[in-house]
Amino acid sequence: MSDKKLTPEEQYVILQKGTERPFTGRYNDFFETGVYTCKQCGAPLYRSQDKFPSHCGWPSFDDEIEGAIRREVDADGRRTEILCAHCGGHLGHVFEGEMLTAKNVRHCVNSVSLDFVSAEQLAASAGTTLRKAYFAGGCFWGVEHLMQQLPGVVAVVSGYMGGHKENPSYREVCSGSTGHLEVVEVSYDPGEVEFETLARLFFEIHDPTQANGQGPDIGAQYLSAIFYNDDEEKATAERLIAQLRSKGFDVVTQLLPHCTFWRAEEYHQDYYEKTGKIPYCHHYQPRF
Repeated sequence: MSDKKLTPEEQYVILQKGTERPFTGRYNDFFETGVYTCKQCGAPLYRSQDKFPSHCGWPSFDDEIEGAIRREVDADGRRTEILCAHCGGHLGHVFEGEMLTAKNVRHCVNSVSLDFVSAEQLAASAGTTLRKAYFAGGCFWGVEHLMQQLPGVVAVVSGYMGGHKENPSYREVCSGSTGHLEVVEVSYDPGEVEFETLARLFFEIHDPTQANGQGPDIGAQYLSAIFYNDDEEKATAERLIAQLRSKGFDVVTQLLPHCTFWRAEEYHQDYYEKTGKIPYCHHYQPRF
């Protein structure tokens, strides 16, 4: 167990099983990629992909890291308390049957019971430097869902790129007035997977020959594009496009220089995992 000294508020929540005021916690409206750990002992508790916006006032998760959480019925027998399985620190309560996500579970956790370790920090501690790649292939839900299944991919975030407005909303992007495309940001370990592998998969999970959108999603925000970080990525993409064209595919994918990536609203993140649905216009089709 860590010998970290707890603040009076942390002692009240973690040791005395109190509750912080709703909508005041650091992690209530926080959705970075990484792992949430126990404030008291540092044990990993939750992965960021299992966090969702429940609007209840406290951080909410619909799954836990295996073996990390212990459940106990409250003394009044009405609620189920959740504690760190390693040190017994109080985290909050768990609720079922609310139908907020496909898993139908909500771990309602106090922010002061948690610490957060980013994906970059995790990679650095393992001696790895993550890289990022950016792909637009229609609705970002499907591209995100399929790209994140590739070994070596640490995280995939849905967002917007290529427009002229700062921090656009989904409604603004869909109006076509901002010039943004729906894009996924892929964080990956270059020691496990190369950019070329990511780009090949990208060309095989959407139709790079459709010029007006993707599947039934029609509009400029759904166009096919790769936002390259450097000349090497651009050359790789050009070579893959040339290979596809030699096979008879009339590829219309645009190659655009990297620009600011704006993270999309949280209800778009991990959409298919949280809803239990399946992609409606993205599927794997070998092309190389």
